[in-house]
Amino acid sequence: MLKILSKSALALAIVVASSCSDRLTETNVNPNGIDPATANPNLMMPEVMNSAARAYLELGYGDVAGVAQHIQHDGWFSGVNHYDWGPQDWSGWYNMLRNNEFMYKRSVALNYKFHQGVALTMRSFIFGVITDLWGDAPYTSAVKGDQSNELLKPAFDSQEVIYKGIIADLKAASELFGTKDATGYTTGYDLFYAGNPTSWQKFANTLLLRYYMRVSEKMPAEAKAGIEAIYSSGIYIKTQAEDATMAYIGATSGNAWPGAVAFDQEQSNFRRKKPAQAFVNALVSTGDPRLKVWLAPVHVRWVADETLTTDVDKFIRKDGVIQQGVSYLTDVVLLAEVKKGTKYTRHYNPKLYKGTLDTGEYVGVPAGLIQPDTYNNNPTPGQTVQNQHVSQLAEIYRGSSGGLLKARLASSAEASFILAEAALKGWSVGTAQANYNAGVKNSLETWGVGSQYDAFIAKPGVAFNNTLAQVMEQKWLANWTMATEAWFDYRRTGLPALKAGPASAEPVVAVRFNYGDNEVNFNRTNADAAINKLEVTKHSGLRGKNSQWSKPWVLQGTNKPW
Repeated sequence: MLKILSKSALALAIVVASSCSDRLTETNVNPNGIDPATANPNLMMPEVMNSAARAYLELGYGDVAGVAQHIQHDGWFSGVNHYDWGPQDWSGWYNMLRNNEFMYKRSVALNYKFHQGVALTMRSFIFGVITDLWGDAPYTSAVKGDQSNELLKPAFDSQEVIYKGIIADLKAASELFGTKDATGYTTGYDLFYAGNPTSWQKFANTLLLRYYMRVSEKMPAEAKAGIEAIYSSGIYIKTQAEDATMAYIGATSGNAWPGAVAFDQEQSNFRRKKPAQAFVNALVSTGDPRLKVWLAPVHVRWVADETLTTDVDKFIRKDGVIQQGVSYLTDVVLLAEVKKGTKYTRHYNPKLYKGTLDTGEYVGVPAGLIQPDTYNNNPTPGQTVQNQHVSQLAEIYRGSSGGLLKARLASSAEASFILAEAALKGWSVGTAQANYNAGVKNSLETWGVGSQYDAFIAKPGVAFNNTLAQVMEQKWLANWTMATEAWFDYRRTGLPALKAGPASAEPVVAVRFNYGDNEVNFNRTNADAAINKLEVTKHSGLRGKNSQWSKPWVLQGTNKPW
């Protein structure tokens, strides 16, 4: 019996082995893997675009929006309001570059001009963000660790080298797109422009405008010639329909608008984000039609009442009737009532009240307060209930996707304002007024209020006055949700004249991110070389050279922003 079983087992083994041999190639191939030798660059394109767009929006709607004073937080606020930053890691950006490099190599191998152009444009965009934020960085030796162990600890290139490389790559991308050759493109994989080479060429040239102006104080001759050439070509983003944007899917927290309340039961991420006072004041002062698109009125407005026998009402009023025992209501309740047209107020006696209250319909939080959650006599400090006496962002920003909820990488407004600034420098790019007016119009159209342009552009404070300060203020406003550009413009020009708040460790606005621990600890020699090239300022303090108040090359010698 044992012999019979053994012979049967042996026969079965021979059959199985034979079958495995027949299917050996098939079973050793991972059906979910990507073979580098045969990978389709279409499949890599959306990952690069999505990652870059989301990360850029999260900067411009997050910490950097605090630096640029578009927003302030009244909970978990030190990084946003006070620039209280430790070492900041850039690995996410370099991971994007690795994927992008893979896409570029495959595009070259397949001679896909469109995909090569996309890869060069995204490479420039991502490296631009890195050097803008940190300063010197690995560039010529970056994302080449697979080629040599020595390149696992890459040298840092100077900002000058990086910016020049960005400009060269964008020029090359523009030429590729200029061929109109979209060979190899598969419908559905281009998240920005649906495979349109002309639109991509306008995007690449608009980024060229951005980076020429970025280095205009350090490389004025190159910047002038470059911007004039792009203007002369006429190929750049001119209308809001051409903006480089990415919509959100909204199915999960990972692909939804940041802070979407559908994925935040407590709604704390939305609630803690408040408009900054400087931003609100600029919008209110000119009756800006974008105000109501971006921000919400206060839920409970302060009203001066000299007949009051106490300094402030203890309780709120509903349509003028005091609500005994009710000093506040939750955001959910107030929002529902306000939609019905209910007016909530709270009275105070200006003769008895010892502080200062903002009685405006729209109220922003001043920059860098020590306790921003108490501002404007909030009866509910902390994070459990919203501050009913301060504006929140507009209701659209509670959403997950759709409509205006887009990551914007470059815009027609930005391009027009760059040209307005160039015209003020005397460069041959048309008139400063025409470009300025186009910037204002493009921004209003972006946010759905373009019909109010004619009335708005004629208003005092908006009508062109031939000053750089006015151009930069309107550009600062237009960069809502793109606060990275607002910050980098401020660093370069000192405009608008942003002031650090009382809780900031230094009395001036920060100008860079600190190099992260991964570089300092594991690429020490190269990181130290880059840190030693930073300009120590009187605000660098005990942090040493690797400080958010030390100046990188692009600011050195400019006396900007402070």
